[in-house]
Amino acid sequence: MPAGRGTSRNSTANAGTSSSVSREISTCGRRDSNPQALRHQDLNLACLPNFTTPAAHRPSSARAAGRLYGRATMAEAEIAIDHPNREKAASKVTRAIVILLLLASAFLMIVISAGAWDALVGAKALQVIYIVVYVGIAVMVLRWSRGVLPVAAALAIVLLIFAVVSVPGWFERDKDGFTDPALASDVVGLLTALLVPLQLLLIAFAMRGFQQAWNVEVERPAEPPPPAARRGDPAPA
Repeated sequence: MPAGRGTSRNSTANAGTSSSVSREISTCGRRDSNPQALRHQDLNLACLPNFTTPAAHRPSSARAAGRLYGRATMAEAEIAIDHPNREKAASKVTRAIVILLLLASAFLMIVISAGAWDALVGAKALQVIYIVVYVGIAVMVLRWSRGVLPVAAALAIVLLIFAVVSVPGWFERDKDGFTDPALASDVVGLLTALLVPLQLLLIAFAMRGFQQAWNVEVERPAEPPPPAARRGDPAPA
């Protein structure tokens, strides 16, 4: 019968539609795990770094990524840094003279402060600061610090001005009517006068050391250890 045949066609179509909808729901449903057979994968596999190949055949981007994340090659890791200007005799002599001048200036200021402490009006704190700073700069110069040399020269200029101004005042106190400190005023004036040539020499040698460029670094391949040291064998006596 036509009516029955149409009804069967409609039921078949409805069944197909419902099955396709259920397949779409099961396939494209928003869930944590997608049961699709085809998975997403990176289409640029040829651009990814392959660290099983030698470093010479890797792309530059792979080598840069290796350096960025700490996977540097052995050739890049075995690098030693030298300071060629520090090995020169002139640099060593200049450093020794700068250290000697700084310590000598600090020693003279200690003697002046101890011998004329009561007569130092408004300069006690400045004397202590200069002594501490000069000793600290001497320690840094001993460690080849080039950046403190201009600071030492600038401080020497200020101390030079103070010494030149104060020397006549100390010699004028060596008269009747003035109370002498623990040291005689003329002795304190003489010690203060000795600071003047010391500061002039300190300025000259500090600038000389700054021009010698102690901070220049040169990279070179590190020397490999001897074979006995690499194998862990004891060194021959």
